[in-house]
Amino acid sequence: MPILQRLSKLPRNLYSFKNIIQKYPKRNESFLSTSRQSSRLKTVLKASLIGISVGFPVGVVITISYSWYVNKEASKTYHLQGKVQKIEILKEKPQVPVSRKVVSPVDTTELKLTLFQYQTCPFCCKVRAFLDYYGISYDIVEVDPVLRKEISWSSYKKVPILLTQVESGYLPLNDSSMIISLLASHLKDRSQNINDLIECYPNIAMHDENQKLKYEIMNKYFLMYKDTLLSVKNTDAIIEERKWRKWADDELVHALSPNVYRTLDEAYNTFNWFSKVGNWEQYFPTWERLIMINVGATAMWIISKRLKKRHNLKDDVRQSLYDEINKWLCAIKKRGSTFMGGEKPNLSDLAVYGILKSIEGCSAFKDCLDNTKLSTWYDAMMTEIETRSGSKYLTAK
Repeated sequence: MPILQRLSKLPRNLYSFKNIIQKYPKRNESFLSTSRQSSRLKTVLKASLIGISVGFPVGVVITISYSWYVNKEASKTYHLQGKVQKIEILKEKPQVPVSRKVVSPVDTTELKLTLFQYQTCPFCCKVRAFLDYYGISYDIVEVDPVLRKEISWSSYKKVPILLTQVESGYLPLNDSSMIISLLASHLKDRSQNINDLIECYPNIAMHDENQKLKYEIMNKYFLMYKDTLLSVKNTDAIIEERKWRKWADDELVHALSPNVYRTLDEAYNTFNWFSKVGNWEQYFPTWERLIMINVGATAMWIISKRLKKRHNLKDDVRQSLYDEINKWLCAIKKRGSTFMGGEKPNLSDLAVYGILKSIEGCSAFKDCLDNTKLSTWYDAMMTEIETRSGSKYLTAK
């Protein structure tokens, strides 16, 4: 009887055991699942290793090939490293018609100057601001910014070019900052003639970080004082002036193009203003003027996008321009004076004014007046330049 009772309970026990077993995966099922996961992992790892094994050598080959190409190209010009590019004096003046003359009744310098320029180029505006402030007369040749045939005589294809008459002919001066430094040095001490001063600003060949050969003008922010001893106060002022002149070239000017060519409409409006203020209708035939406006506006609109990225401007490029202007105005406010130079403009005032003058007719400039306190300083500078007030500071010859 006890045996029968135990046998009768056996099905129930088997049923309970079955339930227990069903709660857990079978050993072979667990193994198969783990096996599949392991297989997938192996596939991913294998693909990754293949990618690395193929990609790494390809990347190395590309890098080495590019480096080899760059070095090979650079090796063609290594012999020029450190060489000084000599400026050739022209025996005769280029036969290019003068667009207009700027005649100053207070000019006592006896300089004979011809400025090859774009009317609204910020670097050309810097040079004009300097010449006008000191009341120096000069001729202007307006250059076609697309064809540039007016400077076909020069191996240097940028503007401004200031052609200066010297004893042995005509000396072309390049780079706006060097032009200003050289002329300022001459005006402070007329015994230093142009021919001698140009030797203080050698144009030296060097390779940049990309191994491309370029020429860099040495000392272009330095004035030459000959044997003059300067006081500590004057030395500090000169260093500060030099710092802000360099800032104008290295930072402020790079905020302009992305702003005045911000949209295609702004680019066209800007070039139409260039045409108006530069008297293009007077100096160039209609077909040439239309090419300058249409090709120039479209090209600069495209280029401005790259410039925005290259110079790390904000998404709203206006804010970057406001920031630079405010940086300048704050520095003047700290000095507690009207100008960076104190009660009269110095070379950094003239540089910043010239650069901003180049966009005066653009919507970007109007926005600057509306959103910063630029107008007080700018209007004061305009008065100083229009009255040629710098002429009274010139030393006698």
